[in-house]
Amino acid sequence: MHFNAKERECIATLWGKASGHVEALGAEALNRLFKSCPSTKTYFSKMNLEAGSADLKQQGTKILNAIGLASHHLDDMDNALSDLSDLHAFHLRVDPGNFDLLCHNILVVLAIHFPGEFTPAAHAAFDKFLASVSVTLCSKYR
Repeated sequence: MHFNAKERECIATLWGKASGHVEALGAEALNRLFKSCPSTKTYFSKMNLEAGSADLKQQGTKILNAIGLASHHLDDMDNALSDLSDLHAFHLRVDPGNFDLLCHNILVVLAIHFPGEFTPAAHAAFDKFLASVSVTLCSKYR
């Protein structure tokens, strides 16, 4: 997916704000996902999914670090996220629809915590970016 200069700037700015808070933001996005879509908990049966748990923080950190990696490889997400795509498609067998649900919750969390930076342009750019991440993660399912 192509990102123009303005979209790249919006993604970099919003990620720059979020990058220092990956543990808290990631855990909050997962907590929101599990509350709004309880069926997604299936993939985390061996973890403590209570709000504030170490497991939730650790998994949230992993997820947002992957988002950060993707944000630095906008032109080559396929290679940057290849191992994650393989893991989710072949080993974990995560329902690909869950990526879109998680991306939505990430957007909500960013909007709540960074209202000044979450302009309409930033919202559109980050939504497009997360949709691209989701498509990339689903690419190995075909």
